[in-house]
Amino acid sequence: MGFFDSEIVQQEAMQLFQDYQSLMQLGSSYGKFDREGKILYIERMEEMMERYRIFMKRFELSEDFTAKMTVEQLKTQLNQFGITPQQMFDQMHKTLERMKAEVDSTS
Repeated sequence: MGFFDSEIVQQEAMQLFQDYQSLMQLGSSYGKFDREGKILYIERMEEMMERYRIFMKRFELSEDFTAKMTVEQLKTQLNQFGITPQQMFDQMHKTLERMKAEVDSTS
């Protein structure tokens, strides 16, 4: 069975994508959130990023050709912006840390 033939993988990918879409839509109103709303949003983003990191690690560890190609495609796409997947995660983490600091400084 291929990596993407797994119903669990398909469900997890769909859920991750839907959660990301929802958070991005919600994030467009971030500036209107009160302090607690901002903290909750940041926590949800951190949880989603951790899920995404784990999901991508599964791709990297898989022996499945399609999974390996997916990782290579991501690397190629990110390389066009001059970054690696790890740098992408690091940058997202820094952004969330900066958001936390801003919330803390306004309390």
